[in-house]
Amino acid sequence: MIFANKTIVLTGASAGIGRTLAISLAQQGANLVLAARNQEGLEQTLSACTNYPAEVIAVPTDVTQPEACQQLMEKAIATFGKIDILINNAGIGMLTCFDEVTDLSIFERVMQVNYLGAVYCTHYALPYLKASRGLLVAISSICGKTGVPTRTGYVASKHAMQGFFDTLRMELHQTGVDVVVISPGFVATDIRQRALGADGKPLGKSPRDESQGNMSVEECVRQIIWAIERRKREHIMTFKGKIIPWARLIAPGLVDRITAATIRKTTATQK
Repeated sequence: MIFANKTIVLTGASAGIGRTLAISLAQQGANLVLAARNQEGLEQTLSACTNYPAEVIAVPTDVTQPEACQQLMEKAIATFGKIDILINNAGIGMLTCFDEVTDLSIFERVMQVNYLGAVYCTHYALPYLKASRGLLVAISSICGKTGVPTRTGYVASKHAMQGFFDTLRMELHQTGVDVVVISPGFVATDIRQRALGADGKPLGKSPRDESQGNMSVEECVRQIIWAIERRKREHIMTFKGKIIPWARLIAPGLVDRITAATIRKTTATQK
């Protein structure tokens, strides 16, 4: 198995894609360093991984704090002696029209988790990844490719993430460290329920019909592992996501209208 005895640091491991990804990697014998702010959820993920042939540790980590990210990597080295793969998966959503925002701090909070958290973890992991000729993985989003109504802060953070890792890939050329950017579409997790609303508080429920158009978490994780195994430069999970960058060059206004219409359609039944 390709992941056997590989040391993998995974952020955002307490729920959703992160938890399912951790379990799948544990099944394949990876040495896992699981990180998240939610200690209870993190312990649940750790418990779910213990039935498999893997060595797993959980390190409660707030990726918005550089010192915590440094300590996470130091704990990985102290436990396993190396880092082969860093998966930057920690993320938070935002769902509200910009002109309805009453708490501007949500933009800073979303950027801190989705973008700066990945920057901090990458900074402290990079010397070890160079030593192992390892792999940097960024779990981005189709929102990193195009604008999406009601998601200004989230889209901005994913655009920043995409730009950072695209640039870093160039800088790391010939070091042996590869960079993979993975862009899912709608996945059946609770990220939209936990997304921040106009007042800066979690919504508590999704504004879209979650019974339609979602990829299963299991399929999303299968594709993530496929891309990691092949050290792909980039993996976009949906057909729409793949054509958007090309369509925007030819008919940007049409892409805007289609995207806006899609969002209106998927939220209409929830109003």
